[in-house]
Amino acid sequence: MKFTNGYWLIKEGLEAHFAACVYEAQQQGNDLVLYAPEKHINHRGDTLNAQLLTIRYSSPMADIIKVRVSHFEGAADNRPRFPLESDQSFKPVVNITEKEASLESGKLSVTAGIKQNWNPVFKGGGKTLTKNLFRSTGYMLKKGRGPYKQQAFIKDELSLSVGELVYGLGERFGPLVKNGQSVDIWNADGGTASEQAYKNIPFYMTNKGYGVFINDPGNVSLEIGTEKTARVQFCVSGEYLEYFLIYGPDPKTILERYTALTGRPAMPPAWSFGLWLSTSFTTSYDEKTVMSFIDEMEKRKIPLSVFHFDCFWMKGFNWCDFTWDSETFPDPKGMLSRIKAKGIKISVWINPYIAQRSALFEEGKKGGYFLMRAGGSIYQTDQWQAGMAIVDFTNPAAVKWFTDKLEKLLDMGVDCFKTDFGERIPEDAVYFDGGDPERHHNFYSYIYNKAVFELLEKKRGKGEAVLFARSATAGVQKFPLHWGGDCESTFEAMAETLRGGLSLSLSGFGFWSHDIGGFEGIPNAALFKRWLAFGLLSSHSRLHGSHSYRVPWSVDEESADVCRFFTELKTKLMPYILKSAKEAHEKGVPMLRAMFLEFPDDPACAYLDRQYMLGGDLLVAPVFSEDNNVTYYLPEGEWKQYITGEKIKGGRWITENHGFLSMPVLVRPGAAL
Repeated sequence: MKFTNGYWLIKEGLEAHFAACVYEAQQQGNDLVLYAPEKHINHRGDTLNAQLLTIRYSSPMADIIKVRVSHFEGAADNRPRFPLESDQSFKPVVNITEKEASLESGKLSVTAGIKQNWNPVFKGGGKTLTKNLFRSTGYMLKKGRGPYKQQAFIKDELSLSVGELVYGLGERFGPLVKNGQSVDIWNADGGTASEQAYKNIPFYMTNKGYGVFINDPGNVSLEIGTEKTARVQFCVSGEYLEYFLIYGPDPKTILERYTALTGRPAMPPAWSFGLWLSTSFTTSYDEKTVMSFIDEMEKRKIPLSVFHFDCFWMKGFNWCDFTWDSETFPDPKGMLSRIKAKGIKISVWINPYIAQRSALFEEGKKGGYFLMRAGGSIYQTDQWQAGMAIVDFTNPAAVKWFTDKLEKLLDMGVDCFKTDFGERIPEDAVYFDGGDPERHHNFYSYIYNKAVFELLEKKRGKGEAVLFARSATAGVQKFPLHWGGDCESTFEAMAETLRGGLSLSLSGFGFWSHDIGGFEGIPNAALFKRWLAFGLLSSHSRLHGSHSYRVPWSVDEESADVCRFFTELKTKLMPYILKSAKEAHEKGVPMLRAMFLEFPDDPACAYLDRQYMLGGDLLVAPVFSEDNNVTYYLPEGEWKQYITGEKIKGGRWITENHGFLSMPVLVRPGAAL
């Protein structure tokens, strides 16, 4: 959200109150508190009719500083809150002198001059990381009609130095480097071809050694070198803003500390890393169809780990009633047991919406399990399913009711759930917990996926629980895994899918997948085979589409050979993959890694978004063209082509031509897979 008209002027209809100086600094317990009026105080009269911001610095653990900027402390606060961790034994150091005040947290510090222009400086390891500058911290009022029709915002700005690049902010499908972008942290079901995103994470990191987590589940609006070219601005509505500055200095350490604060991903079961095959979305299928796919995969010696039933395992207009369509599946329990006898796990599609035609609608209505409108009626819509209501996961009784339905499916033989949707959540609904509906819009993805994941852990045990989730916010990385959503069947969409995955991985998410071949449309043979290689060298791999099957032989015969080749290659890599997964679980360092994450000191890696590291030792460069050519950058050292064993010298750009049973897959110098 932009507040200024150029550098000097404030936009019409806005009233701005900026921190001008530190009037007084106090130590309160382990916190440093600064009182910052909107003007310099030269005499007692200046303290009248002046707005005062309170800036509180604290530290939940070493090398992380929490900043809270507030205006009216008495304002009602019914925001849902991200569950955060802290080190209760850690105590920061506060120093206050006549001229300056500081708080030190490990190697990270913030220092502000007293009775000087507003100038807090954050340093890490003794070096300046970022600063608050002129008119950076402010209380902004958007004027409306009537004396009380004003909307309040708190905003802050952190400086960007020369060459500083910004990454993260969730699964964003545009440029990997976020400089020059305006970003709203607002979950939306917008596909993969726009600025909208399913997974919006209010966290970014830069290549200058620090990350920033804005601790607000609502619409965090960021201007990244846009409103002011050398600053990142972020703002939220209301009377206070909280954010954490996290020191690295290297990007892996930043992610380790960020996930120590917001949560590390659970370890997915080993079987989840194998190949998943889906019925696809609107295709026609029954048990005969399903078993023919499974049998044909076995016949063609393509290892299959999970079979997924998408939406139409339930009857249309009834989603979700969690009941098998009896006309299509007369013996679901028997069918599941027949599939499981082949050593294959089973996934079924669900979402948190209950259609009016579903028998569960009346149960939810009577129990008060749905989001409501202010007038007392159920919040219903015809988007997606006719008359559907939305489960209110802030109501413990609704959580139990919903998960009890899922538990029956687990008892029947289902192993995991694809938790689809969770983005189309109204911002004017009434919640059981009375929470701010605007803040609950993004946070809904947390409470929805948490409820399902915890049921799976309860029934299957820790280490055996796994989701296939689409929507997310900060902290949802604890409930793996996540897939990239609805992309088109084009090379361009394949590339934007990778950009989304890299951006999500730089936002603390350890495990990620996508629809091999694209979701919308029918992939041509070349695209499908290239996407097979890419998909099977991702942390998780799924064949899924919209209105056409994604069994490989339905595209062409060679696709079955390509699928077998790369599935076997992934199987061979499984000890390495599980080792990398353990690192994601224990340290928060993702399996899919932007080149910048592994090679932060190599400037050639800063913008790379068409190649990646799978774990720390394997470079993968998908082929994004029908002419079989691929150009990639290889960092310094002697690398080895994993598929052929060929040794290749790095420190240069390379262009190669690859057949469909090959692609650049290179082992890092000194690594042994």
